[in-house]
Amino acid sequence: MNGSNDHQHALDTAARLLGQPLTLPLGPGEPASGADFRRLATEHTFGDSWSRGGLDDRSRALVSVTIAAALGTHEPLRGQLRIALNSGVTKDEIVELFIHLEAYAGAARAFDSYQVALAVFAERGSE
Repeated sequence: MNGSNDHQHALDTAARLLGQPLTLPLGPGEPASGADFRRLATEHTFGDSWSRGGLDDRSRALVSVTIAAALGTHEPLRGQLRIALNSGVTKDEIVELFIHLEAYAGAARAFDSYQVALAVFAERGSE
């Protein structure tokens, strides 16, 4: 694959994982080159990384939630939580992840990230 095929493959993978199409429109004041950044990041993340073998989506999702939470990156964490839930990870397993994260990344980081998880849980209701 190359060019637009790589990008479409990445978008298809993202849609499968997120349960909805990935849309990344340019924001107000964002230069046109921002589209290149978004395209490259999407191709690398969902085309190169998520499409690899070796880990199933569920395992990769748990790792990704942990990384985003440990780094304290809220927007990526929201997406990773959605992917995890769409990949069969339960809310209880995510709570266990945060309990374990607290021991290694600290209570403040774990609690802050857990608040993001609660918001994502609320989006999904009682499922």
